[in-house]
Amino acid sequence: MCNLYTVRKSAAEVAAHFGVNAPTQFNSAAEVLPGYPGMVVRQVEGQPLLQAMTWGFPLRLKGMKPESKPKAVNNIADLRKPMWIGLAKKPQWRCIIPLTEFWEAEGVKGAMTRTAFRVKGQPIFAWGGLWRESAEWGAVYSGSMTDCNEAIRPVHDRMPVLLQPHEYDTWLNGSFDDLLAFQLRCFPDELIEMERTSELWVRKRSVGEQLPAA
Repeated sequence: MCNLYTVRKSAAEVAAHFGVNAPTQFNSAAEVLPGYPGMVVRQVEGQPLLQAMTWGFPLRLKGMKPESKPKAVNNIADLRKPMWIGLAKKPQWRCIIPLTEFWEAEGVKGAMTRTAFRVKGQPIFAWGGLWRESAEWGAVYSGSMTDCNEAIRPVHDRMPVLLQPHEYDTWLNGSFDDLLAFQLRCFPDELIEMERTSELWVRKRSVGEQLPAA
């Protein structure tokens, strides 16, 4: 489960990395949490576009009150499930999620700390995802997950589906089997860099600050 990632680059830097035009205005924070806006690269008529969307597909659970906020489904466990397969088979609903780190929690409940993971040699890297339009939050996206590699196993048994730069086009335009292959593969251990921090997973809230999901 990935419930927190960061993009510590400007929209212009992200746009340059993916070869798209930089937007003049962009609503996305450096720290991205479920239900909040993040950067997404998708294709429009064959051309890549950098866009702000909400992280998480809105899902209403049985028994929820009409006024209750939907649950944000921000991770995709299996692209073959009914919720995802129809989107995954159509390139227009695929996207790439830019990030500079993703984070997992370590330690005992109530005192968990943040552990960061990066891709070596890639100040900006990519996570394969899907997007759609929603009535509740407008354009939304979710990231595909896979089994962890040995570099991440000490902390968690799952990890995002990470893409190398030469794989971006395959994720966006390849076959459904190509996407399944990404979700079933093991990302190379030697490309992962881990940094354990003393920063608490759940911090005291300051004005305007977002907190990660537990």
